Amino acid sequence: MQSTANYLWMMSDLLGQGATANVYRGRHKKTGDLYAVKVFNNLSFLRPLDVQMREFEVLKKLNHKNIVKLFAVEEESNTRHKVLVMEYCPCGSLYTVLEEPTNAYGLPEDEFLIVLQDVVAGMNHLREYGIVHRDIKPGNIMRVIGEDGRSVYKLTDFGAARELEDDEQFVSLYGTEEYLHPDMYERAVLRKDHQKKYGATVDLWSIGVTFYHAAIGSLPFRPFEGPRRNKEVMYKIITEKPSGAISGHQKSENGKIEWSSEMPISCSLSKGLQSLLTPVLANILEADQEKCWGFDQFFAETSDILHRIVVYVFSLQQATLHHIYIHAYNTANLFQELLFRRTNITPSHQDFLYEGRHLVFDPIQQAQTFPKTSRENPIMLLSRDPVNTVGLLFEDRESDDAPVMPCSLITSPPKVQPRYDLDLDASYAKTFAGDVGYLWKTSDSLLLYQELVRKGVRGLIELIRDEYSEKAHKKTEVIHMCNYCSQTLERTEQLCEVLMQGNLLSAECEEIRDTRKKVMRLSGSLGSMEQTLQDISSMFLPGGSLTDTWTQQVGTHPEDRNVERIKVLLDAISSIYQQFKKDKAERRLPYNEEQIHKFDKQKLVLQATKARALFTDECAMKYRLFISKSEEWMKKFHHVRKHLLSLTGQFSSMEQEVTLLMQRVYQLLELLPQKMVPMTSGGIKPQAYLSPNTLVEMTLGMKKLKEEMEGVMKELAENNLFLERFGTLTVDGGIRAVDRM
Repeated sequence: MQSTANYLWMMSDLLGQGATANVYRGRHKKTGDLYAVKVFNNLSFLRPLDVQMREFEVLKKLNHKNIVKLFAVEEESNTRHKVLVMEYCPCGSLYTVLEEPTNAYGLPEDEFLIVLQDVVAGMNHLREYGIVHRDIKPGNIMRVIGEDGRSVYKLTDFGAARELEDDEQFVSLYGTEEYLHPDMYERAVLRKDHQKKYGATVDLWSIGVTFYHAAIGSLPFRPFEGPRRNKEVMYKIITEKPSGAISGHQKSENGKIEWSSEMPISCSLSKGLQSLLTPVLANILEADQEKCWGFDQFFAETSDILHRIVVYVFSLQQATLHHIYIHAYNTANLFQELLFRRTNITPSHQDFLYEGRHLVFDPIQQAQTFPKTSRENPIMLLSRDPVNTVGLLFEDRESDDAPVMPCSLITSPPKVQPRYDLDLDASYAKTFAGDVGYLWKTSDSLLLYQELVRKGVRGLIELIRDEYSEKAHKKTEVIHMCNYCSQTLERTEQLCEVLMQGNLLSAECEEIRDTRKKVMRLSGSLGSMEQTLQDISSMFLPGGSLTDTWTQQVGTHPEDRNVERIKVLLDAISSIYQQFKKDKAERRLPYNEEQIHKFDKQKLVLQATKARALFTDECAMKYRLFISKSEEWMKKFHHVRKHLLSLTGQFSSMEQEVTLLMQRVYQLLELLPQKMVPMTSGGIKPQAYLSPNTLVEMTLGMKKLKEEMEGVMKELAENNLFLERFGTLTVDGGIRAVDRM
């Protein structure tokens, strides 16, 4: 037991150990509250006094929720050495989180964004005080659970920190080699003398490596035997990195370094976030300090990412889920353009569904007014053109240009060395735990994609039913238009026959007859359209090609509980992994525990084999079959919708043609008075073509025609929308024709 005036701690309650200090879990003597107590060792006192005092001075200045808080500086009762009493973080560090099997291939997107936000906020606070940390890494980013249940990450360990202005430099060496800037690595690790000085931007390199590690689950720069076993190759990788590359791996002994400017396929982050994050990593992982971004640009770019909202969109035909990162004030126009970049579906061919209903965006509508979306309830995207199905990429591909999945369990059964080796067995257990964790998360995503397709198919069926109803209604409208036009022409033709005396309207009558024939021809063409509509209607009937019964017959379902089965196996493997870590720390086991260890090793292989079989035979195989069926159905749906859109064009064209014919009839009706009362011209004596009795008959005939027209209009007005467009024209035309008489 050790103590100060107000705090005490047990030497066995070790939280962390460094080169110059150990951190213990301690308690306040009066309240019993937990604290982290940093106790310095003899090596720390060999440093100059100003260096020893630097951490105290730095921590006294800082006060931020994303920096571990300093509560007191006290003297240890026996040695009188100063100790730091700091905020206790019971959840360990970011490194602890990344060691969890489920995070072996990187953090989930929501958790990564919290890390990004908190580290950036903590670093921004440091820069406000002109402080450079010089040892940023996952192990120095602590985690606590906030009041809302979410993680909060805090920077800690300021033993290497010092005040440094943006244009100031330093020459001393600190940090952890995997996260060191190349210039510092050259001198600190390779022991090469040089005259280089280092600026505050060396923290940016460490942040870049840390963010990559958090996103992928492994370091960005890796020699074949690891960074600590092959330091020369490590130095070669970090100094020869091409501009724009964010990782470099040597996959075989003395092999070439393979560079990448993209995240690997195993990354859990969405392509939308990756597209924003990758340029940030590329520009802070620059060995040349002149080319590296400064803190101002780093803060500006990361702030831009963190201030965006996410709109979840599921592309139905492609069977892919997209996270569209967009500012709340951005418009639907930009949203559709971002979708085009992700899906290659042009904005003019994008249709949307939300919760089973057709969703239409106003081009200037702001993103903050969009419907609330999530992974389980996204906006559904539908292309008016056929597109290829993509699905979730999760397996090895045979082609050289395809991404390679690092999870070995997907393509090969687990293999371990039969010999008893505590170090090697712990390594196997960690690999198996990580791979099964990845299988678990992938199986969950595969199930989600299938459920979204099922939901989308139901929505598409309702959509096409609505579109079918619209076309059927439009067909009825066109039929009524043709009937109405035909009736009008028939009455007009009767009037013309009355006025045929003296060949007054012979030309007009001929034109009206021709017009009526055209209308009858248009009416006749409706038969083939009617047949097409009937064929489409039959597809919705039970057993039809556009029913959704297939979605329940293939693929996996929540009630199969495959995801939960893999999780049970993962928990068992993780438990063995934790025990193997303890066994490794013991270095040597008693006989009984050694036998238990060997039995656990057999269970490890057995459970990993079961998990692989469950994933391959149930989740992956059935998912592929489901996607294949989905692709077939989508092609049929597109074919049917194409026919419906074609009918829309035909009905619109027919409606327009009938409208033009009706307009010509109204023009003829307006010309009748001029024909009935001939004008004199050129000194020619007018002739009385019509007798008074004939004029009376014509007037009565026109009035009767007007009354009949109005009667027909009144009868059809209740169920024909087109009469709203033609009614006024018809009545006014008829009234004007009569009034002029």
